[in-house]
Amino acid sequence: MQRSAIDLEDVRLALPNAAGLVNILNGVSLKVDAGESVALLGPSGSGKSSLLMIAAGLEAATSGRVAVTGEDITRRSEDELARFRRGRVGIVFQSFHLIATMTALENVAVPLELAGTQGAFKRAKTALDAVGLAVRAEHYPSQLSGGEQQRVALARAMAGEPELLFADEPTGNLDGTTGAEIADLIFALHARARTTLFLVTHEEALARRCGRIVRLMDGRVVADSRA
Repeated sequence: MQRSAIDLEDVRLALPNAAGLVNILNGVSLKVDAGESVALLGPSGSGKSSLLMIAAGLEAATSGRVAVTGEDITRRSEDELARFRRGRVGIVFQSFHLIATMTALENVAVPLELAGTQGAFKRAKTALDAVGLAVRAEHYPSQLSGGEQQRVALARAMAGEPELLFADEPTGNLDGTTGAEIADLIFALHARARTTLFLVTHEEALARRCGRIVRLMDGRVVADSRA
């Protein structure tokens, strides 16, 4: 039987605001098999990014069950979740989240060092080479274009050879041509490493490159189809 990389059962998320609690997710159940590429598609405010954050162990659900790579992480503390993510989860955000005072190489290597990975800088160089940025290894984020910064972020996410790659609107801050290049890289790395890909997007064309599309509306799954 195929192992589940992500298994969500009746996941709900309610967050407070000035008027009271706002329901963000309303009973989402979803299973993603290991090695799948899944696009979570929906308009702004549909709960896509919140669902990704919960599945990646970055946000706690209000209720429901969250299992990742076969382990129930629903009630784990922030420290426990951070340890769980190491070596298992890679995340690429729309806004890059690079450290301005570190070179491209250091940005990729430091998470590996914190995880106690042997040969962190060697692996970081290999990861930068895989995204075509070996020659920019000693440059700082301010010296890189938006597309180059996203390549560094992708190298950082993949350097630890994670079981799951989460990508939250990874082309959202890029022009069309650069965004297409980043998308090509993401799918090439997914295919090469056989990493489970969980991609949040509002772009139909990008979503169709995945093997499966899950549509979210008002915090609920309204459609789930395979390519």
